[in-house]
Amino acid sequence: MTTLARARFSQLVLPRLDEGYRLAHWLTGNATDAEDVMQEACLRAYRAIETFAEGNARAWFLTIVRNTGYSWLQRHRPRAVIFAEDLAPATRAALDAGSVLAEAPETPETALIARDEAGRLSQAIEALPVPFREALVLREYHGLGYREIAEVTGVPIGTVMSRLARARQHLLERLAKDGR
Repeated sequence: MTTLARARFSQLVLPRLDEGYRLAHWLTGNATDAEDVMQEACLRAYRAIETFAEGNARAWFLTIVRNTGYSWLQRHRPRAVIFAEDLAPATRAALDAGSVLAEAPETPETALIARDEAGRLSQAIEALPVPFREALVLREYHGLGYREIAEVTGVPIGTVMSRLARARQHLLERLAKDGR
């Protein structure tokens, strides 16, 4: 690998390692597996850095992480990969905008409640099928737009919107069920 390629890798990939790790963690469900996925993704990115044309480096790297994550899941947990097309259509509902931690906790009691709610939300997200979880994490945690998510995942924008709607619906149903 040339010095130029190493410099390009340092410039394009290294600043995005945290984002890639977060995506890998959400896809695999645990830190150790996410580290394995990231190691493999970085090797793939390193080998392909010379073929990267100028463009959206963030989407390029997250696509590599995503593809590596799916490959890893298929090798190590074949039943963990469920594609949205294989699922029955869920009922649609409006999702209120906002976050569990929209306001800072003011008392120890509210801090405990907020932590419990965040944990419930995290568990509900982890229980989502991988394609739904992936779309939701890319949108809500990484702030990617629909076009960027479509580019990263390699699916049409309509599929991205459908997956997000289904993911949100599943979250609402799960949180309502757990809240009883």
